[in-house]
Amino acid sequence: MYFIYEFLITVLFIIFLPIILILMLLKPKFRAGFFQKIGFYKNLKKENQKHIVIHAVSVGEVLAVEKFVKKLREEFENEKIILTTVTKTGNGVAHKKLENTVDEIIYFPFDFFFAVKSFINNIKPDIVVIAETEIWPYFSRELKNKNIPLLIANGRISPHSYNGYKKFKWFFEKVLSNYSQILMQSDGDRERIVNVGAPSDITKVMGNFKFDISNDLTESDILNLKNEFKLENNPMILVGSTHKGEDEIALSVYKKLVEVIPKLKLLIAPRHPERLNDVENLIKETGFNYGKRSNKDTFENNNIIMLDTMGELAKLYSISKVAFIGGSFSGTGGHNPLEASIFNIPVVSGPSTFNFKDIYKYLTDDNAAFVINDENELFESMLKLLKDEEFYKQTSDACHKVFETNSGAIDFAINIIKETL
Repeated sequence: MYFIYEFLITVLFIIFLPIILILMLLKPKFRAGFFQKIGFYKNLKKENQKHIVIHAVSVGEVLAVEKFVKKLREEFENEKIILTTVTKTGNGVAHKKLENTVDEIIYFPFDFFFAVKSFINNIKPDIVVIAETEIWPYFSRELKNKNIPLLIANGRISPHSYNGYKKFKWFFEKVLSNYSQILMQSDGDRERIVNVGAPSDITKVMGNFKFDISNDLTESDILNLKNEFKLENNPMILVGSTHKGEDEIALSVYKKLVEVIPKLKLLIAPRHPERLNDVENLIKETGFNYGKRSNKDTFENNNIIMLDTMGELAKLYSISKVAFIGGSFSGTGGHNPLEASIFNIPVVSGPSTFNFKDIYKYLTDDNAAFVINDENELFESMLKLLKDEEFYKQTSDACHKVFETNSGAIDFAINIIKETL
């Protein structure tokens, strides 16, 4: 089976080599790390250290493992941690986020025998942890032959991908038997990969790295924030990280909501500082009294406060009743809804959420968040959350449930690594 696999990918590589060479000449991202990928790695000397390799293919995976890698550094401070990526952008983000945490950041090898052997001989891994679900047949077999543990962590298989994997179960069940542990995000992910061929005895549910964020605010902290803004008992919606075109939508919706809920307040936080003047002009046009956070204005005599300071948005979700997450009507893919959900605050978002599509899937499946299509739906969703107390409680409780179900993933994975090494 492995001979056929190696033969096929080698033939395909030769066939597409002219196209690959042209792309490498024209587009820098295609030549990034090429020589490492084909096996030109510097030799990492072992100095009574374990070599722990964490693989994160691209930007999304690097961001997902950031906190995990930092916690890993704390737990294995004397060992060598090597982070691998495949894409140029992923490598760039890895350097930006984790350069001072890990010992090496390199590219993962192509799944050719010569590249894989060079990687193993030069990097000398004692354990390899693959983030999400990447399955490299030859790489996994070589590690198994050398008794080097190979883990999948934070693994997931979407229902759509599952149908494709299932057709080749005869192949994947042999490959997945090379793994030491397979740690999946949810019961559904575990069930799907077991049905694809993963051994059930090594396949576990670990939760999701992305949900391992902490609420560092006490009830006293939140009360102090409310008092600072003189919010009293007035409900407030927080419109966070808005992009061009979204402030108009938010202000229009707020104007309609105030007609029904006169005491409602609005905190609006533009994503980019260079847009603050434009957003302030839009607020002026509404005719509402408004203030700015930089002036320490409060809601005592204002309907709207513009958050024009840096570094405060995340904690201010705690004093809101409902949150709208920007970047979701502008086509930019949205921003992280968990910053609000961690405080059990219901989230409403526009249709563009591809930057956090897996997180939104968890939240929307449990009715902890709502993805809507237009301004009218935004108004209707917010009105229901603000007026229907029972519905609001169900949604808020759902936020808590999502975190309760999915948190703890980092500690779970690290404990498995400790047991395995």
